[in-house]
Amino acid sequence: MEFRVAPATERDLSLILKLIKDLADYEKLAHAVVATEETLRESLFRKGVAEVVIGYAGDEPAGFAVFFQTFSTFLGAPGMYLEDIFVEPKWRRKGLGRQLLVHLARIAEDRGYGRVEWSVLDWNKPAISFYKALDARPMDEWTVFRLTGESLRKLADGR
Repeated sequence: MEFRVAPATERDLSLILKLIKDLADYEKLAHAVVATEETLRESLFRKGVAEVVIGYAGDEPAGFAVFFQTFSTFLGAPGMYLEDIFVEPKWRRKGLGRQLLVHLARIAEDRGYGRVEWSVLDWNKPAISFYKALDARPMDEWTVFRLTGESLRKLADGR
C-alpha cells in the first residue's frame, strides 16, 4: 500500500474531528472530547496554534498527527510538541505511523527545531515499543502536570 502525508486544510475539519474521536475511543477517553468543528477551525486555521497532517492509504484517510511549536530554554531554540498521533487500527503495523513521524522530523529539521517531544499513556505498550525502536527515549525523570477547568480559573484569579 502506498501511503502519503499531507497538511490538513479547513476542508478537513470533519475528518480531523472524526480522527480525534477515534483516538479518544482508543485511549478510553471518549468522554473527554469537547472539541467541535468550530473550535478546531478557530484554533487550527484562524489562530494557527497547532498544525495537523493527515496520513492517507491511497485516497483513504488512515491517521493523523497534531503538533505545535514549543521553546527550549536549555537549547535556546524552538522545538515541536506532538500533541497526538493516531493510525486507524486496520492500517497499523504497515508503516504509516513511521511515515507520519518521518514527515514531522523533516518539518522539525527544516524549521531548525532542536527536538520533538510527546507523551504516551503508560499502558500503551505497542506505542512505547514503536517509539523506542525509532531511537526515541523516554523521559522517565519528568512528570506531566496540568491545570484545567476550575483549578485553572482559581489560579488565574490569584486564589
